[in-house]
Parts: sequence; C-alpha cells; structure tokens
Amino acid sequence: MKISIIGSGYVGLTTGACFADIGHEVICIDNDSNKIKSLLAGNIPIYEPGLEELVQKNVKKGTLHFTESIEEGVEKSLVIFIAVPTPPLEDGSVDMTYIEKVARQIAAVLKDYRVIVDKSTVPVKTGEKVYQTIKRYNSHNSEFDVVSNPEFLREGVAIHDLLYPDRVVIGATSERAIKIMKEVYAPFKAPILITDLNSAELIKHASNSFLALKISYINALSRICEAAGANVQMVAEGMGLDHRIGKHFLKAGIGWGGSCFPKDVAAFIKISQELGYDFKLLKEVSQINNDQKEIFLRKIRNVLWVLKDKRIGLLGLAFKNNTDDVRCSVAMDLARVFLKEGAIVQAYDPKAMRKAEEVLPSIHYCSSALDVAEEADCIVIATEWEEFINLDWKSMKSKMISPIIFDGRNLLDKKKMIEMGYHYVGVGN
Repeated sequence: MKISIIGSGYVGLTTGACFADIGHEVICIDNDSNKIKSLLAGNIPIYEPGLEELVQKNVKKGTLHFTESIEEGVEKSLVIFIAVPTPPLEDGSVDMTYIEKVARQIAAVLKDYRVIVDKSTVPVKTGEKVYQTIKRYNSHNSEFDVVSNPEFLREGVAIHDLLYPDRVVIGATSERAIKIMKEVYAPFKAPILITDLNSAELIKHASNSFLALKISYINALSRICEAAGANVQMVAEGMGLDHRIGKHFLKAGIGWGGSCFPKDVAAFIKISQELGYDFKLLKEVSQINNDQKEIFLRKIRNVLWVLKDKRIGLLGLAFKNNTDDVRCSVAMDLARVFLKEGAIVQAYDPKAMRKAEEVLPSIHYCSSALDVAEEADCIVIATEWEEFINLDWKSMKSKMISPIIFDGRNLLDKKKMIEMGYHYVGVGN
C-alpha cells in the first residue's frame, strides 16, 4: 500500500522504516530540511537498535522515501499517518498546535479520498477535532476518514514492538477506513481491536498510565522493604510469578522518565479533570515518582554529607538503556542536582553523551565507563545499561577515593560488591 507519514521523529521514522520493510511503499515527511537531507544521506538522527540498518536497506530497495512536501505525500498515498510531536505544556495539558497545523495543511491539498490516521499520542476527542478541521479547510469538499491508531513502542525495542505487536488498535466508524487499515496491518499477523475514535485515544493514555502506576507501586513498596529489612527484588519476584500480576514493570529504582510516561500521566490527569473527574490515584502515582528521586538523593547526601567539591562518577544519562533519549531522564535530573550543589560530575553513557552534552555541557564526559571512577568519591548508577554489570569493578575500586556505589537501578549484585570492598547502597534492599 502507499503510505505517507507526517513527522519523521522517533515514532514516524521507526513506523515508516518497518512499514517499508514489510512491503508498503512509504513516504516520510518532515518540515526540517536538515533532517530530510540527513536522512537522504543515510544518517539517522536518533539511536534505536537496528533502525539505521532498516532505513538504509529500504531506501536502497526503493520502498522508503523522504520529502519536505505534505502535498507530495497526500497526492501519492492512500493512508496518511500524523506522527508529529505533542509536547507537554506547563499545566500538564498537551500542545496541539502541530497536529492542528498538519490537519490544515492536509486539508489544503486534499483532492481525493484519503484515510487520515492519528499516530501521535493525543487527548481523547482529538480525532473529532482533526476531522472538523480538515472538513472546514478543504476547499475541494473531498471525502476522507479520520482514524486513531495509537503507537505502543518502547524505546530500545521499538522495531520488535512494531513488527510483532501485542495488539493493533484501530479507532474508526467508517467500514471503508477499517478495511483499508486492516490491509495496512495484514502483514503483521497481530490481533486487531476495532473501537470508536475516543476509545482508541483513551487506550494509549490508560495503558501508559497503568504501567507508570506499576512502577510507582513497586517503588513505594521498596520504601516499606527498607523499613522492614526485606528485599524488594525478592518481593517483586514473588508477586510477578502470579500470572494475574506479571513480572514486567516491577523493578524498583529511582523512578520513571522519558518522553512518554511523564507527559502521558500529566496529560491524563488534565484530560480527566477537564472531563469532570479528579484522578487522585494518578496524582499519587506521579508524586511517588518524584519522591523516589528525592529519597535516593537523600541517601547520597547521608553518606557523602556535603556534595560541594565531591567528584561523582555517573553511569548512565539516557532515561533507560538501549536509547540515546535524555528527555525527562532521571539520570539527567540527578546530574543537575549534583552540579547545582557544587559537585564535579564525570559521566559516561554508551549512546546518550552527545545529546546530554547539548543539554548539560558542564558535565565532564568520559570516554569509557572505567574513567568515571577516576578519583571519584562515589559512583552513581542511574541507567540500567547491561554493560555496566560486567565492568572491571576491582580496577574501578582502585581508582576511586572512596569505594561507594549508589545503585539506582539495582543493577549489581549487592553481596558481591560488598565482598569486593564496596560500600553499596541500592533501592529497597
């Protein structure tokens, strides 16, 4: 099928590359001319395992194209996905200006029937607004349908999530649009759930908020475990063996971050408020998350006393492993606090240092994980990169002023680190 995707960011580019790989002809559109030039040259602006190879393969195959022209995409494609940013506003609501602008731009060039698909994470009732906007600004009185098709991609495993989805949600009332969308997703052989527009839009916010709730729950439980002398990892394992609960998202740490959970939880609270419901549960989920970071900082201050002039080795800058995304990263939040209190921060991340340096240039960026230990007063593990587990911790200990580890992701074996001579502080253990 002929498909266009407006917005070549994380969601748009990954979706476009995967659609092209399973046989669709895809045009990725972006208004950033530098990004389009970079993509045409085979350079990928984000790190996602396997994405660069997938893009290059399908560009070479001729099934993946890039352009700045929405008119070209609308003219050549039957299905138009909208995957532009929906950044958060200060009050927790979502900035819809990019969506609205794209809807008007589509309307201006729409001449024949098209299926317009909201892929961006949007508040409930956005599909209705997109439909009204295109109808209002389309001078050709063309036929079209608007569909909600939320994405459920996890950074770091997005290609797998797109090619092998747990479910595909299609929010639509038009049988014509539903038939076309089923054809789009036929090669994926995944369960397809057909809903109305509003239900599809709510599914995304409800799903992400529930996952954030699970993480906040286990983080709250970690505090009880510490007070009771229990081990939150053992408690989580015992809970996770119950198939009704499951083990996923039951890892205690220093809180959730990234481009999705913080924005989506805040947006869902705001959406609920606008619909007349005070979502107190989600407010507490968010508060627990904020408190978890502060509790971890308190542990660091309790051991180091004053942070001023202390040299802190920071392992991890991305909000999670297998990505270079530092948006709303707890690791970056910790770095900001350390710097604000006068500490010297020397950090390493396998993929995120370039983007981190654009945001926090005052950090000393190390060329290897081993270098963060050089004359360090402590090491803080803030991102769960697996390679940190297998570091030469004996050599690192010899480089440090004091062998203290604050493991914010419970990545290391506490018993082994203590036997090695480290003062080890984890979460909930």
